[in-house]
Amino acid sequence: MSENMRVRIVPMTADHLDAVTALERICFSDPWSRSLLAAELDNGLSAFLVALDSEGQVAGYAGLQVILDEGTVTNIAVRPDCRRRGVASQLLQVFLDFAQGNRLAFLTLEVRASNYDAIALYGSRGFRSVGRRKNYYEHPREDAVIMTREFSAAPAEAGEEVRP
Repeated sequence: MSENMRVRIVPMTADHLDAVTALERICFSDPWSRSLLAAELDNGLSAFLVALDSEGQVAGYAGLQVILDEGTVTNIAVRPDCRRRGVASQLLQVFLDFAQGNRLAFLTLEVRASNYDAIALYGSRGFRSVGRRKNYYEHPREDAVIMTREFSAAPAEAGEEVRP
């Protein structure tokens, strides 16, 4: 594996939509549309991040949706020329830190059963396979592996409200 790529992780904005939409088309057989990605920017339950390379170009991005104390990683995508250089790992770490800092019970995600690199990455970060969704993906049709990382929440102090 190459040395980790230095990236700057920032919240996704409308300025990133063209690059993220292009990345979706490169990385996924059933990509999210630009309008769907734009809608997520206005979704109060979602957080989308981009990893910017040294020239300020989008090297990767990731999305998280939080409902109550449960988080779902919706997307992680990395530009082909930036893969295996720690970009996905850095994006995922931001979500893990957020989950722990905000006392989420768990993070969950789905990944193609054949995406061994992603499964290995998630496993190295404490995610465990908890099931499968048969024929979840199309083009090609394939099962999704459901992976979850649970967090042991410290008990909230009396009267403290816990919100994501």
